Amino acid sequence: MEDIVIVGRHAVKEAIVSGHTINKILIQDTIKKGQINEILKQANNKKIIVQSVPKSKIDNLSDAPHQGVAAYIAPYEYADFDAFLSEQKNKETLSTVLILDGLEDPHNLGSILRTADASGVDGVIIPKRRSVALTQTVAKASTGAIQHVPVMRVTNLAQTIETLKENGYWVVGTEAENATDYREMDAAMPLAIVIGSEGQGMSRLVKDKCDFYIKIPMVGHVNSLNASVAASLMMYEVYRKRNQIGDQT
Repeated sequence: MEDIVIVGRHAVKEAIVSGHTINKILIQDTIKKGQINEILKQANNKKIIVQSVPKSKIDNLSDAPHQGVAAYIAPYEYADFDAFLSEQKNKETLSTVLILDGLEDPHNLGSILRTADASGVDGVIIPKRRSVALTQTVAKASTGAIQHVPVMRVTNLAQTIETLKENGYWVVGTEAENATDYREMDAAMPLAIVIGSEGQGMSRLVKDKCDFYIKIPMVGHVNSLNASVAASLMMYEVYRKRNQIGDQT
């Protein structure tokens, strides 16, 4: 498989620190070395090739703001679902996973991974078909969180949900109608929260597998939220219910 290009100082630094395989780092030749001293130090410690190049070289690699830094890295690997479940059984705290049912916008996935890392979500599940994959756009939008949140890519979401249930998870669907206010959600159990696609919401098969449904109340003129915003509200509601103010975990 071909290398993936990631850009931006934070994304590149996180890739180095997390131990991801990096084949080469490109640094804009006009950048002040003091601004990227930590990246250069980490790269030197891990014997990663660093090449000074014109700004145009990095411009041609990505349309995203690159801050004068890019890296060629090995493709992102998906976590193994069965191994993930085994690890979660040994956790002392309650597990939370996010199921993205047909999400197609890479910026949304990147943003969700960023919030998942910040709020302590243990993993994200996506389907192989009709779904965004782990790309450099996702990596950039996640600002490095892609290195820390396991992403599992499964063939059949409905079967995956059944397996989660067999392992003690309660499956929560996000629905606009006939649902409980998300602020009343019970978080005192392992949870798998389903976020539907940007346009269609949850698929029928996935919806039928949910144990209960929650909704976000809206009082304005727009009756829906961006998928990443809705997911963020859900993730932090779980965090709020499980952690007292002042807790660091």
